[in-house]
Amino acid sequence: MVLTGKMLEVDKISVSYDGRNILCDVSFSLEPGKIVALLGANGAGKTTLIRAVNGAVETKTGNVVLNGKPVASLSRREIAKKIAVVAQENETKFPLTVLEFVLAGRFVHGGAFGWETDEDIRIAESVLNECDLTDFRDRLMNELSGGERQRVVLARALAVESEILLLDEPTANIDLAHQALMFRLVRARCREMNCSAIVITHDLNLAAEFAEKIILLKDGEVFAQGDPGKVLTRENLQNVFAVDVLLDKNPASGNVRVTTVF
Repeated sequence: MVLTGKMLEVDKISVSYDGRNILCDVSFSLEPGKIVALLGANGAGKTTLIRAVNGAVETKTGNVVLNGKPVASLSRREIAKKIAVVAQENETKFPLTVLEFVLAGRFVHGGAFGWETDEDIRIAESVLNECDLTDFRDRLMNELSGGERQRVVLARALAVESEILLLDEPTANIDLAHQALMFRLVRARCREMNCSAIVITHDLNLAAEFAEKIILLKDGEVFAQGDPGKVLTRENLQNVFAVDVLLDKNPASGNVRVTTVF
């Protein structure tokens, strides 16, 4: 995958539900190989924004452009090949095994259930290993814990081998070790395959460690965006989250570190 320039451009999009503005004039770009962290208080419009990027919700104004083509002009299959999603809600009511669930991510490449190729199986088993899920291969999805299921959903997204990953709170219900694992996997995938990711997270310190760019949303608008060190300021965080914080540097990485003052 060799891509240059801006992979994704979001140009002044607005989204409304029942006459209420959820997003207003949101603009940003996503470059190959980069991770963007999307931060903001509950109700700021973060999930709506990534759903708009994915073409899952219609924009009132503005455009989302993927590799020079409006997302609105693409079919759902075309979008699914290029954009893989890890959503907050990931329960499945069907008795699929973990391997079958991950293989489902390969169907956008032309296969059908039960007709996966040797390459599909190789890729699925590879991402299961990456996500520390090899021992879960034959377990049923509806028997997993919330955190285990979330890791499987990430594995399926990685199996798609898409250009863009959209992750909505991917570390929810996951223990500390696997949180770091998931972010390392996403970062490695972006660097090695030159793809990109947009990650919604409430963990400001994880965002500061793994993201090259942060977008801070407030009431559906972009309050600030740019390098983590420039966006994660005391004034910005007080304004957006209504809390006082202390800022210093992570002694291991040198990146900004945020501590909430109670």
